[in-house]
Amino acid sequence: MALTPEEIQRYKRHLVLHDIGGQGQAKLKAARVLVVGAGGLGSPVLLYLAAAGVGTIGVIDDDEVSLDNLQRQIVHATDTVGVPKVESAQRTLARLNPHVVVEPLNIRLDAENAADIIGRFDVVADGSDNFATRYLVSDACYFARRPLVHAAVGPFDGYLTTLKPYATAGDSMPYPSYRCIFPEAPPPGTVPNCSEVGVLGSVVGVLGTLQATEVIKEITGVGETLAGRLLLYDAKEPRFETVRVAWDPDNPLTGRTPTIRDLSGHAAANSVPAGTE
Repeated sequence: MALTPEEIQRYKRHLVLHDIGGQGQAKLKAARVLVVGAGGLGSPVLLYLAAAGVGTIGVIDDDEVSLDNLQRQIVHATDTVGVPKVESAQRTLARLNPHVVVEPLNIRLDAENAADIIGRFDVVADGSDNFATRYLVSDACYFARRPLVHAAVGPFDGYLTTLKPYATAGDSMPYPSYRCIFPEAPPPGTVPNCSEVGVLGSVVGVLGTLQATEVIKEITGVGETLAGRLLLYDAKEPRFETVRVAWDPDNPLTGRTPTIRDLSGHAAANSVPAGTE
């Protein structure tokens, strides 16, 4: 996909970057990325993907901007309080890079629409803040064979991984699924959300920026995938750690005897909010 003279000027720091260059930038321009949630994690993902020149960015979120979002959800501003988050994000990204097409989806992600929506995109970045949405997104990405860059945060920490359970690693074993890492959601009420315990805004920015980097790597093929590894970040220490995660042959999605064969099991909850960190 050819770049215009203005795009060549805009992306020249990528074009002179050996591992990106013209071919990599063309891949970014041709790519379609879905960002689940326009909140704390989704904000830096959206900003950096738009700045990088990802051609089409879908953003799904059914919430509106509130004043207490602005401490960490940097894609929004004071004058968009009360505005749907996807509309606010679209305005910001249009100002940042008019060459990028933003597809706002002001709806809930649920078992009925997840497969169709995710199937329209090449890569998915999950910035949701609840386990129901995370399982739904990860399962849908598996069935659609789409790479999923997933992150989550705590008050001063967080983790990041890339999920490609439909593919195999160098040892010919499948990459782990989200259900290999988290076989079951914790009981309701045992994991407080950020509205209850708070979160350092810049920590969310660190994880979201790393997410954007991994999405760009998946599109361009630069470097090694984070699939099969969990990147942990602790802001208090501060430190990063990487741990290996393996395929669980007993997991219900991609194990030897899978019991999850479609998204119908998620329909019991009727609809799942695309909540955001």
